[in-house]
Amino acid sequence: MYHNPVMLNESVDGLNIQPNGIYVDVTFGGGGHSKAILDRLGEGRLIAFDQDSDALSNAFNDTRFTLVHQNFKYLKNFLRLHQASQIDGLIADLGVSSHQFDIPERGFSTRYNGELDARMDKRNERTAASLINTYSLNDLTRIFRLYGELKNAYSIGKRIIESRLNAPINTVDELKACLASLAPRHKENKFFAQVFQALRIEVNEELDALESLLKQCVEVIKPGGRLVFLSYHSLEDRLVKNFIKAGNFEGKQEKDFYGNVQSPFKSLTRKPLVAQEDEIAENSRARSAKLRIAIRTNE
Repeated sequence: MYHNPVMLNESVDGLNIQPNGIYVDVTFGGGGHSKAILDRLGEGRLIAFDQDSDALSNAFNDTRFTLVHQNFKYLKNFLRLHQASQIDGLIADLGVSSHQFDIPERGFSTRYNGELDARMDKRNERTAASLINTYSLNDLTRIFRLYGELKNAYSIGKRIIESRLNAPINTVDELKACLASLAPRHKENKFFAQVFQALRIEVNEELDALESLLKQCVEVIKPGGRLVFLSYHSLEDRLVKNFIKAGNFEGKQEKDFYGNVQSPFKSLTRKPLVAQEDEIAENSRARSAKLRIAIRTNE
């Protein structure tokens, strides 16, 4: 197990595990959440998803456990394939695992030089380098503004296009050198983290996959079943929060004749849960984590 899960007990408690239930962990990774779920299951089942082939070596030898090597956007199809079209709970620990950050050749981190890769699924042909070297100014500006939340997105795109005319930009250090003069003083680390976040989200179509997953949760989670999401940046958290609140991604609530909110989920966390200081001291990734728990209504 290579990933130390954030808020492990709080998130697994949120699933309210029934011994004979069927549960899904859509972000298996190092297997931390899955192991904790199996420890609480009786005769029930756990189906896990992970698109990263590195995660396959962490699979458990347990008859109650199934690992699907796929993106969670294919949730409904593979649950049907494994005779589990209705489930009692689902957990998602979004973003990049510490294992993925710590391998230079995966190209997720600005700490190491390596290829500009950033693929969660190595079967995907599109890499961060291919975006950097082929995207138009409009598309580069769009991803850095939307997914990196960078105010100087246009300047970043323009600098990349000017630089790649001389030579392709293929490594982490080449991209950092290209953009160094655009990084705000004393905030360079944050700037490059936002640049790389934007590239990663675009390469993996993360927000599209998340929206698809949330919509499918309505169809596969039984009334009374639980939804548990851990997110690490505002773009993910906003989608999760709005969907739980209103059943859509804009957060616009519809009410019935009696004034009751028409939403497929009811939040059990008025505000997202956050990690305690001692956990943050041990695992810096926990600092940005937000945990939301919801119950499937009868809507």
